Amino acid sequence: MSVVKEFKEFAVKGDAVDMAIGIVIGAAFGGIVTSLVNDVIMPPLGYVIGGVDFANLQIVLKEAVDTTPAVAIKYGMFINKVINFTIVAFSMFMVVKGMNHLKKVSPANKK
Repeated sequence: MSVVKEFKEFAVKGDAVDMAIGIVIGAAFGGIVTSLVNDVIMPPLGYVIGGVDFANLQIVLKEAVDTTPAVAIKYGMFINKVINFTIVAFSMFMVVKGMNHLKKVSPANKK
């Protein structure tokens, strides 16, 4: 069997198409969650703890010199990413939990 024929069979299988759709939707969902974290959650959180902008929190190891950028540990961005990941992970957990519940309740599964 040729590689092209094997690839064609793989690509048109339902699993591959479902996976591709999931990846595209997941990427779009990731953008929404990133905006939620950066534009909705972090500003009030920063305000509550004294007007801190998490994106700018960093430890500068070496100051910028002429055209050489500063060397810094940007832990504020890390905090943003952790919150972002937590929201995405929890959302996906809830989606999977809902799907599993629907599978259990589905009339097709009752015999």
